[in-house]
Amino acid sequence: MSSSNTTSFKPAIVVVDLQNDFCPPNGSLAVAGGRDIAPLINDLLSLPFALKVATKDFHPQDHISFASNHPAPDNKPFESFVTITNPLNSSETEVSRLWPDHCVQGTPGSELIEELDKNKINVIIEKGQDKRVEMYSAFADPFPTTVSSSRLGKTLKDADITHVYCVGIATDYCVKYTALDSAKEGFVTYFIEDATKPVDPSAVDDVRNELQKFGVTFIQSQSEEVQKVRSLTG
Repeated sequence: MSSSNTTSFKPAIVVVDLQNDFCPPNGSLAVAGGRDIAPLINDLLSLPFALKVATKDFHPQDHISFASNHPAPDNKPFESFVTITNPLNSSETEVSRLWPDHCVQGTPGSELIEELDKNKINVIIEKGQDKRVEMYSAFADPFPTTVSSSRLGKTLKDADITHVYCVGIATDYCVKYTALDSAKEGFVTYFIEDATKPVDPSAVDDVRNELQKFGVTFIQSQSEEVQKVRSLTG
């Protein structure tokens, strides 16, 4: 899949977790400036991408990532960590940060923000539904022996997508891991940096350096890689 070969350029955009609980003023896990990227993302959604996907964190109330589901004193949101053992393979573990309750199924916090032009979205992918594992990536949990996966990979492949453009929240968590898995799945993957917002702005350089090692290209919304989508016939 060469980006220089127009015959193999069928791009998709994946809008990661642009949900109420991740945005000010009332989100339980609000990322600073989260709503500010909506106009830019709407502009990108107006381009002739072959597929336009939005993802949603969609947790059960007893999800393992919620600090409220762990005993004191090691249950402080943002500060405490938990070691998650793969329920399908006890030799696999992941250390994960604990968060405030967020994006609980059926709550307003789990809904996509009203500023997002949902009429332009073709597919909505829900993730993080298995209470036993953390799932930042919109593709699957991080374990080698997969416990929970979404239909994102199959949806992209069924549409013959070659290039994936990632935007949304948060730069250093769900967008990062979605882009990482996109590259691992074999898609040419772009991370549109000005169309994302981080939990921790100081982590962005580390995210960029890590993902570039896996072939993810960091671009801006006015980069030539986006202009190539603009030039497609809608």
